[in-house]
Amino acid sequence: MSRYISLPFRNRLEAGRFLARRLASYADRKDADVIVLGLARGGVPVGYAVARALNVPLDVLVVRKLGVAGHVELAMGAIASGMVRVLNRDVLAHVPNPAATLEDVTAREDREMGRRERQYRDSRIAQDLEHKIVILTDDGLATGATMRAAVMSLRQRKIARCVVAVPVGPPDTCAKMQNEADEVICGVTPEPFYGVGQFYKDFSQTTDKEVRNFLSRSAKGMGR
Repeated sequence: MSRYISLPFRNRLEAGRFLARRLASYADRKDADVIVLGLARGGVPVGYAVARALNVPLDVLVVRKLGVAGHVELAMGAIASGMVRVLNRDVLAHVPNPAATLEDVTAREDREMGRRERQYRDSRIAQDLEHKIVILTDDGLATGATMRAAVMSLRQRKIARCVVAVPVGPPDTCAKMQNEADEVICGVTPEPFYGVGQFYKDFSQTTDKEVRNFLSRSAKGMGR
């Protein structure tokens, strides 16, 4: 799959360091402002490793998956800041009572999105993204709904360029993402692909505390 890494990844930090090699052209850029946005929560440790390797700032973007009950990685869609909602019609077609289910899950995840945004930032102000090159990181792609919502949210903020970067994803999802972002980097695209977690030895849930710690450590380490 790649001469640089053997799957599964040990953890999200190792996956981020692997991904950073594919993003080396964005390191220490003098001609443009570059920032890494990690999708909360699993994309933040990946983004931390990428931002550290590239010597660029790290921030967080909260996007919530609209999950199907009982299927942790299967998404009816996703929501993001700016009243963005992306739907996965193929999945919704198999959900009982889809309209009511979708509205209930959207309301719940919207409340959770607001809670996380307040908690992660503490007193830190969100980075100004206008005219910047934004590298969006996650620990992997599955349906791509969460990442599509993230890209749509960023388009509203007048960024210069959107780069989607993930360590692993299915070939078809990575190919479709090319229509959403300016550049897509999928580190490896293995088949068969059943879920992101199968490609990690440690895929334990990233905690809110870890997200805050990664953001704080990145801010303190900039320029070293």
